Amino acid sequence: MGATMSREQELGVIKDRFIQYKHAEILEVSVKFIGDTAILLNRIILTAIVAENEVVTLFMVTEVYVKESGQWTLGSLSFTKLITPEELNRSK
Repeated sequence: MGATMSREQELGVIKDRFIQYKHAEILEVSVKFIGDTAILLNRIILTAIVAENEVVTLFMVTEVYVKESGQWTLGSLSFTKLITPEELNRSK
């Protein structure tokens, strides 16, 4: 939880069960259209088992879709870890 990976690397991590996703709670969703582009922002809490430890992480998930020939296609998907107030206080 906190690495940049290609699609193949991410699927390998899941296949090898290094990360086991348990639950995703969607807290907030917003959508913005700019011409034939749609940008979705989803604030989520993701619970996963990572190297045998349960990890709960707050993320902003950004999805960018482009409409081509009447079909919506995923152009980009990214997860950005958000720092909670508790984590911020611990780092001081």
